[in-house]
Amino acid sequence: MRGIFIVFEGGDGVGKSTQAELLTAWLTSRGREVVRTFEPGDGPVNAQIRRILLSRATENLSPRAEALLFAADKAQHVDALVRPALARGAVVVSDRYVDSTLAYQGAGRVLELAEVERVNRWATDDLRPDLTVLLDLDPTLGLAGIADADRMEAAGGDFHARVRAGFLALAERDPARYLVLPARDSREAIADAVRVRVAALLGPDASGRAASDPKLSDAPGRLST
Repeated sequence: MRGIFIVFEGGDGVGKSTQAELLTAWLTSRGREVVRTFEPGDGPVNAQIRRILLSRATENLSPRAEALLFAADKAQHVDALVRPALARGAVVVSDRYVDSTLAYQGAGRVLELAEVERVNRWATDDLRPDLTVLLDLDPTLGLAGIADADRMEAAGGDFHARVRAGFLALAERDPARYLVLPARDSREAIADAVRVRVAALLGPDASGRAASDPKLSDAPGRLST
């Protein structure tokens, strides 16, 4: 039985990691195997790529080289971790995936979107998420809380404005696969909205109840990290 692939996307500082952890805890409490992962950098090879991509020492990295390195990270990530987990029926919860490259390198670096997408679809063998949760926020608000910015976070306001617009355009292109939520909503409200959408993907849960049952959570919105 193929597993379920869920991705959290959005700009820097929007709370993707927090929501990924909350969803992971909720799914685990219901007896599901969950593989919590992230891009770039989850894995020995990927960690080496991440260091190149995010280090302030590589300020002069060309946009095309940057895009190809992100694609290489995805190719390794999918082959080594994501596909094996899905093949055994696990739920994979990832912080970033292909949409981040389309938004950051396509829109942000002003590369031809179709070309960036073609490279990334090839790199991932066209593996697409079952659900993409996009947390939307004015980038000036998200970046304000980051003390030690990496190379991507320090790319400038115009860059991050293009990234946000790129994410929203991707969601508009395929709305059935996206859940777009305001990142300024409360942590609990966001987590509840995500669970409703994920429950619809699960089918009967570990205890045999229908995943669409509104009583899925004993205490909705009160899950702690």
